[in-house]
Amino acid sequence: MNKDLIVVITGANSGIGKKAALTFAKEGYSVVMACRNLEKSKEVFEEILAETKNERVTLMELDVSSFDSIKLFCSHFKKQYEKLDILIHNAAYFNHGSPYQLSADNIELTYATNVFGPYLLTVLLLDHLKRSEDARILHASSNIVKHFFDEKKELALYNLLEEKKKHSVYEMYCNSKMALVILTFKMAEELKKENIMVNAIQINGAKMSKETLQKVTFGWRMIARVQNLFFPPTSYISDSYFHICTSEKLHGVTGQLINDKREIMEPASINPSLKEQIKQLKRSDVYPIYATKRETQQLVWDLCSSLTGRTISGEIKEEKRPSHIL
Repeated sequence: MNKDLIVVITGANSGIGKKAALTFAKEGYSVVMACRNLEKSKEVFEEILAETKNERVTLMELDVSSFDSIKLFCSHFKKQYEKLDILIHNAAYFNHGSPYQLSADNIELTYATNVFGPYLLTVLLLDHLKRSEDARILHASSNIVKHFFDEKKELALYNLLEEKKKHSVYEMYCNSKMALVILTFKMAEELKKENIMVNAIQINGAKMSKETLQKVTFGWRMIARVQNLFFPPTSYISDSYFHICTSEKLHGVTGQLINDKREIMEPASINPSLKEQIKQLKRSDVYPIYATKRETQQLVWDLCSSLTGRTISGEIKEEKRPSHIL
């Protein structure tokens, strides 16, 4: 039993997050289900309690897109727990057909949920992570980042604070997931001296629930139903979450993107031929070299600290809107 080990899982009320919470609970971990909608999540929470008989499963409110919600969650968490061993950033925003939306902090909702929220949550929980003997952070990315095999493609940041160009949910999701991979690499570098491991998993698809299918437009819903015939169940990915966050084999491994086969991926070659680019799209062992660019990593890092008003050292700084970039 792992009753002394504590894991926080965001978005733990459905899909992969729900299965991950169930897996960790079965293994005896103290599990904090960090969910935006408590009313909706209560039934799932009770299901997990009933199935696992693990009384150390807790449901706490957290909207990852809201900085105030993150701060309140962290305050409550610190009052109940002395440390944190595993932090899984599973929650994500992706809503086909939805209009351009800003978060409570006036940041585009996809980026707020998928990038800046996870950054702030990590920064505010760092002191508790430092108290763990084997602290691990996992970011959930997606194979949608393969669009960045196109050497001309760069992060689209022009719509972060206002809709300056036509909004595309798909494009925003693609960019936010690449930004999350980039953040993983930079954060791993910054936290290595603290012995906190930071990795990301590239999810190549998982079966969508009926509830999730209803969130997408009719055309995409039809495509998703076909994909469901071939995608693995959510438990397949949640088992990978568990492996990456607990395996002795990955002890000390940090700053890596890991595929759903639990293999460490490598950056693609520089200036690949057209033939190589086509092969890359079919492979699951390489990721776009764009994610390794130092200037891009620093750009994402600076955006995170500027927009959240927090540095990795915990310093509180005045939130700035970097208009020269956006």
